[in-house]
This record gives sequence, C-alpha cells and structure tokens, in this order.
Amino acid sequence: MRSSVFVVPGGRRLSVVVAVIVAVVIVAVGAVFVSRTFGSSREPSSPSAGAIAVVNGFDACGDGWSGPATGGAFDFAVSNSTIAGEAVYLEGADDRKVYAEAEGLGPSSVYHLRVTLADGRYRFVCMPAGNDPIAGPVVTVRDSPAGLVPTPGIEVVTRADLLPAAHTYNEWVGSRIKGLASDAQRLATAIVSGDRAVSQAAWLTAQQDYSRLGAAYGAFGDLADAIDGDPAAGSSALEDSDLHGLRKIEALLWSDRPIADAAPVASRLIADIASLTATLAKTPVNAIDLGLRSHEILEDAIQFTLTGADDAGSHTGLAVIAADIEATRAVLDPIRPLVTPRYAGLSDADAWLARTATLVASYKTGGTWRALDSLDRTQREALDADLEHTVELLAPIAAVTDPRVADQ
Repeated sequence: MRSSVFVVPGGRRLSVVVAVIVAVVIVAVGAVFVSRTFGSSREPSSPSAGAIAVVNGFDACGDGWSGPATGGAFDFAVSNSTIAGEAVYLEGADDRKVYAEAEGLGPSSVYHLRVTLADGRYRFVCMPAGNDPIAGPVVTVRDSPAGLVPTPGIEVVTRADLLPAAHTYNEWVGSRIKGLASDAQRLATAIVSGDRAVSQAAWLTAQQDYSRLGAAYGAFGDLADAIDGDPAAGSSALEDSDLHGLRKIEALLWSDRPIADAAPVASRLIADIASLTATLAKTPVNAIDLGLRSHEILEDAIQFTLTGADDAGSHTGLAVIAADIEATRAVLDPIRPLVTPRYAGLSDADAWLARTATLVASYKTGGTWRALDSLDRTQREALDADLEHTVELLAPIAAVTDPRVADQ
C-alpha cells in the first residue's frame, strides 16, 4: 500500500472510509493541515507547472532545490529514485522542525509537498528503507512578504520519546483491569440475586470501567469483542446468539427476559476479563496509539454512542460518553510532556474537554442519567457541537506525536 504525506491549505476532520483512508489533522487553527492519504490504485503524479522537482536517492537528497529562495508558497514535486520506499522530510536546518513530509514514498513515484515557508534555512532529509538518514543541501529562504502566514513546523517525536509514556499508560490500564474485574464480579453476584435494578446499576459501573480503557482496545485482540462487542449486522444484541459480554448483558437486563438468562453471560465475562492482564503483558498498548486515541475515543463516541448505535436497551449513552471523556484524559496525561511544547492548542483542547465533561455531567441527577433521546433539540445540538469541537482540537495531537526518525 502506498502512502503520501503533504501539507495543504484548508481543512476537514479525520474520517475513515473503505479502501481509501484519509486522515486530516489540524496543525494550527486557521493555518494549515497535515494530511496522510493511503491508497493502492492511484498512478504516480507528474510535476505540475511551477512545481520544483526534487529528486531523492540512496546517495543524494533534495537535488533540484537551490537557493537563495524568496519566502512564500512552495510546491515541491518530490520523487524517489531508489528501488525501495523511503520517507522524506522538509525540515528547518536550525530548529530541526518538520514542515512537510512524505512517508512510504514508493520507487519512481512523485508526490507534491505544498508548504509556505518564512525566512530561514531549510533542507530535505531522506530516510531510504534500510539506510541511514541523508541530509540534503541547506537552502536559505529570505525576503518573505509582509503578512505571510507560514506553515508551522513540528518538533520531531521519536519512538524512544514515546516509550516512557506508553509504559506509564500500560501500567495504568493494568491497575484499572483489577477494578473492572471486581465490578464484573459484583455484576454477576447481583444477577444471581435476581435483583434487576441492582444488576442494571452494576452493569453500568462495569461498562463505564471498560469504556475508560479507551486506548487499550487494540491491545486486547479478540477479547475486546468478547467483552464489549457489537451484534452482527442486521441483528440486535438480544437476538444475536453469538454475542457475549457487556452488550449482551445489557440487552438481557433491559428486556422482559428472565434475569437468570444473564448469569452464564456474566460468568463468561468474568473469565474473559481475567485474561486481559496476560493479554496486555503480551501485546501492550503501542506507543503510536496514544496520540491517535486522544481524538479517536471521542470520535467513536460521536459515531456510535451519540447516535445510539451501540445502545442495547439501557439508554445510558450519556454515562458512557462521560467515561469516554475520562478515557481521553487518561490517554493525554502520559503524553502531555511531549505535546505541550509542540502544540499551542493543547490548553484549548483541555478547556473544551472540561466544558464538555461539565455539560454531560449536567444530565445526571443523583445516580440517574438522562436518556439521550430525552434531550430537546437545543440540548442535543449543544452536546453535538461541544463534542465535535473538542475532537477537532484534539486531532492535531496525532500528527504531533506521530513518531519520526530524528535527524542526527
């Protein structure tokens, strides 16, 4: 699969589609966006009129761009003359920040990097597959026009930088699994007692426990579906005989089925949760996932919970969204030292997370959450808007913490 990364003006939110995945991340409010496109059917592009042809290989990088150059908008038609893939950065020669990049640049391919550069010294850095980075010649950019809004650079974060954060997060997840196991046992006990109201309350506690493990789902493998999977397409949680875990229990507890029907499902849930610790030890949360999950958790909440798609009868979506907000904060905490100096919008993201959490919490009275469908139009629009804007502010963190090879 071939990929290109380029800086473009304008913007849109991250979305996922079949066969072609386009991720668009805001780098600076009102400025530019970093975009990564994955596809397999597009032919390599050709240099357009006015583009600067830049050739990169095993022995040279940035051939074709020389200076001095006048500050402003640049269109670099970057090509790979090697027989393997490579990554190409346009970096500041002095600050070592990345201003544009192409990852997975295939052999004989041409991709456009469009970027606005202010006065300074820049160079291309190439990382041919299996070879050390190659730094190209330094080009001086000067005489930028007044009022120019340059593309902001990103200070490189390496995998080594992310490892302590990943270790901290995995330890946190491990501690939370213990609480989840205890609450699942309480759920099973309540079900055996035959008290539906107590069982429903215990289910919500366990569901929120699991939702708070927002960045860990990928590390759980098949257990994630066993514990919190959705019913098969075209089937409800109550009807799907192959569905187990929290959503099946939810469907049974909020139906006219005998409460005893949920007992074997709860027993299996306890066993599956007991396997999580060993699974996490073998496949811990990947360091790269932390930045991605910082916005994906709430993005999923918008797509599945806010729409009611994952509601199996309890109508407790607001409680789950509250847990998703906590999950987002838990992901942000260990990477905060890396993000703070690299993303000026982090304080705004924190403020909107707090604002959204307060709004969601306002729909809880005592221990009772309002159902999403009980909100009026104004309340729904406010909730939708707050979640959407919070996700937009969180989205740049994925680009900021995307691990890159440091130029030595």
